[in-house]
Amino acid sequence: MIILIDGRSGSGKTELATLLAARLGAQVVRLDDVYPGWDGLDAGSAAVPGILSSGRWQRWDWATSQPAEWHSVDPDRALIVEGVGAITRASLPLADHALWVELDGETRKERALARDEYFAAHWDEWAAQEARLIAREDPRSLADSVVDGRAVEAFSLEWTP
Repeated sequence: MIILIDGRSGSGKTELATLLAARLGAQVVRLDDVYPGWDGLDAGSAAVPGILSSGRWQRWDWATSQPAEWHSVDPDRALIVEGVGAITRASLPLADHALWVELDGETRKERALARDEYFAAHWDEWAAQEARLIAREDPRSLADSVVDGRAVEAFSLEWTP
C-alpha cells in the first residue's frame, strides 16, 4: 500500500504520517529529506514518481547543501510519502491513497516556524513555490480525502485505508 500525504507547510502532514505509520506499520519517506535546498520544491515533488516506482531515494544534506546517501524502501511494507508536492498528476496513479491536509495560513506559519527556526528566513520564498505548485497541480482536488490539520489524530484513528 502506498499513501501520499500533502498539504502546505505547517499543516500537519508530518504528524499525520507519523500516526498512520505507527498504526499501519508503514515506512515513511519525508520529502524534507529529499528537497535539494530551499528552492527545491519542484525537484523534490518531481522525485516522488521515481521513489514510488524504483523504491529508492537520495537524501539531501542540508548542512553541506549536497546530495547524500541513497536509501531504499522495503517493497513488502506499506509506504507513506509525506511532504509538500507529494500529490501530483504524475505520482497519483502510482499510489493507493492520497490525503491532503488543510489548515489556515496563520496557524500553519506559527507551527512551521516553531518547528524550524531557520525556516523564517525562507518562509516567503517557500510559500511562493507552494503556491506555484498548487496552481499547476491542484493536489487538493486530486486527493481522496481532505484532512483537517487540527484533527489529524482523530482522522488517523478513524481512517481505514
